[in-house]
Amino acid sequence: MSDLRIILYQYINGLTYWDKRGYFLARSREECEEYRVENSVEQLSAIAVECGYRLHANLGPGLLESVYEALLAKSLSDRSLKVDRQKPIKIRYLDIVLEEGFRADLLVEDKLLIELKSTERHMPVHAKQVLSYLRLMDLPLGLLMNFGAPTFKLGCRRIVNNHTDFAASRLRVHQPEKGPST
Repeated sequence: MSDLRIILYQYINGLTYWDKRGYFLARSREECEEYRVENSVEQLSAIAVECGYRLHANLGPGLLESVYEALLAKSLSDRSLKVDRQKPIKIRYLDIVLEEGFRADLLVEDKLLIELKSTERHMPVHAKQVLSYLRLMDLPLGLLMNFGAPTFKLGCRRIVNNHTDFAASRLRVHQPEKGPST
């Protein structure tokens, strides 16, 4: 059997793991976790937007938020990303600690917050909610994905919290203004 046939057999039968560019990662899911490539928050957001777009294009609007959450989490984890669903987040204020101040819909690689909605349109409070979550978690970037919108472009927003190392995007919300350099 040629090397190529062996590789294809192992890949088809789930005996090896490869990244999306075709580079060998590991022989098991556990090894894959060990050799996980560090992704920047920008790379993670690009992957999440692509997965969200495909989900919206294939299923369309109108399903429950929990359906989109489960399917998006599965899609992201299929890309060998660590995804936490409904992760409880602590809130500390003065001397008070709330162990479960809120729940993050999706937290990707502990770096990217994704808040999901399934409403006809964005309300201003939705972006404010994500920005508050980002500030409390000290994260630079979050995505607000509304699968109830007629198109994914209308339903997806990037929310920025003091994040300056970002890619050009029309989806940015709450971007710090650049002052004159001195």
